[in-house]
Amino acid sequence: MQEQVLNAMKSAGKPVRPGDVAKTLGVDSKEVSKAIKALRESGRVVSPKRCYYEPA
Repeated sequence: MQEQVLNAMKSAGKPVRPGDVAKTLGVDSKEVSKAIKALRESGRVVSPKRCYYEPA
């Protein structure tokens, strides 16, 4: 799931919200939020502004 989320963010080309990624992937936004949390902790994703995320 983390790789799918990361790839969706890269293809968006701009900071995205978890809900937008969930719609793109066709999965539940809670799953996307969990994946983003794990990606943030590992330093692969950053948050340029509140509730928006992009690859580091």
